[in-house]
Amino acid sequence: MTASSPGRGAISIRGLRKAFGPQPVLTGVDLDVPEGTATAVLGRSGSGKTTLLRILAGFERPDGGSVAIAGRVVDDDRRHEPVERRRIGYVSQEGSLFPHLDVRANVGFGLPRRARAKRVDELLKMVGLEALGKRYPHELSGGEQQRVALARALAPDPHLVLLDEPFASLDANLRAQVRGDVLAILRRAGTTAVLVTHDQDEALSAADVVAVLRDGVIAQVDVPFQLYNHPVDADVASFVGEANLLGGTVRGPIVETGLGPLTPFTPAGPDGLALTVLVRPEQLNLAADGPGPVSREAASGLRAQVLSCEYHGHDTTVHLRVGLPGGVPGTLVARLAGNHPVQPSGWVTVHVTGAVEAWPAGTRS
Repeated sequence: MTASSPGRGAISIRGLRKAFGPQPVLTGVDLDVPEGTATAVLGRSGSGKTTLLRILAGFERPDGGSVAIAGRVVDDDRRHEPVERRRIGYVSQEGSLFPHLDVRANVGFGLPRRARAKRVDELLKMVGLEALGKRYPHELSGGEQQRVALARALAPDPHLVLLDEPFASLDANLRAQVRGDVLAILRRAGTTAVLVTHDQDEALSAADVVAVLRDGVIAQVDVPFQLYNHPVDADVASFVGEANLLGGTVRGPIVETGLGPLTPFTPAGPDGLALTVLVRPEQLNLAADGPGPVSREAASGLRAQVLSCEYHGHDTTVHLRVGLPGGVPGTLVARLAGNHPVQPSGWVTVHVTGAVEAWPAGTRS
């Protein structure tokens, strides 16, 4: 950051509100995006992610609140800075390339003629497409089209690049590769980026920071590791990954559950307090067990029946049936290393490893 460009690319959003007719969409969004970072806004379909992005871009005007980009207020009760003055690049899901222009012309569209050729050369090299400058969009793969769209967004040296679910139209195998390529390019360029997505894996793997948008506000903002391991409530826990949610009761420094006594990350409250307890699938260790009915918890762990196994190569998802009352759900989900053999329809003993997150029952931030 320099004295002449304070906070270049940084975003500050305060109390942002937007409704369409009687339907509120954003009801008080507060969010800071640090300069030079990639922030993912994660939310369910219809949560207002794209509306938030369009307000940042200047395509929509908020009903209230403020937006500042690079230290300059671009939206508040008194002003609405137009799109062309915000120095923002925008990449949509489809890429939106001009079909009648080749790659070079798409990337250079809108640039001053004098600097166009040199800047286009730089950008095509940056995105690894310098050999494809004369091709037209229909001659490119989906991943190549998205890289061209990114180069075009970066061409005017924007303060900020906004990405609206830009990988959703790609097939699963290509999506991860293109996502990695695009985020690497943005980081090399030092560009601040905001990505909106409903894909939890995408948000956790691609972003420096993830903001969960729920009910028109940001429910939690955190780095991916903290968001996954320390969600603010059970709803966020279930949304950002598979979650086994159990009933529990505080007993001194531990929590009593149907999976046995578990250790919370932080003191859970006074004795007798009812809790909701999060156990992630990878925290469940399974040991092969002999046949027998589903019964009480053994001293060494909880016995469970394997309902199904989904083998993914790198890991295996195992669905289990448990039969204890007192808050244990009817099924549990475990995630094991791919080389861990599990017999479908067999019996296992379940152990929990590591500390668990817990909240007073019914808590929602």
